[in-house]
Amino acid sequence: MSSFYKPILTALFYLAQVGVVMAQDSMNYRITENYVPDDLDLYQTIVKLDQEFFGYYNTCETQLELYADFYAEELEFYHDQGGLSTSKSEIVQSTKQNICGRVTRHLVPNSIEVYSIPGFGAVEMGLHYFINADNPPNEPRKVGRFMIFWKEGSEGWKISKVVSLH
Repeated sequence: MSSFYKPILTALFYLAQVGVVMAQDSMNYRITENYVPDDLDLYQTIVKLDQEFFGYYNTCETQLELYADFYAEELEFYHDQGGLSTSKSEIVQSTKQNICGRVTRHLVPNSIEVYSIPGFGAVEMGLHYFINADNPPNEPRKVGRFMIFWKEGSEGWKISKVVSLH
């Protein structure tokens, strides 16, 4: 191959990869086909809380206290790789050591579903993926499922249970 074509082919290969990633990001994934929230106000509240919580998660090197405040004191965190954690302080410490400044969470657009749990709060289900700064930038993204149980109480909405599947 002549030296003239090599940079052109490299650029085309790069653009094809960027196009695939952009197409993946713009896909309209759903957990349940044709989902429509039963309670639009509740749905909007939980979506906003998700944005706030993961905004703090993604900037936890400077926002760790705000991130931690979303968790209830009685917390259960089920993770398909890390197992069960029931200590809020250990979860926050683990986030500080392993996530802050290194990993960001990205929500798959339009994937959140919210269901009311009378007398408790709500459950949120959705799809997301994580980008680790230590990994190559063009590494394929693995979309995972999550469930967050939001408990509504005198202190507002708190996360009481999380199921995170990668």
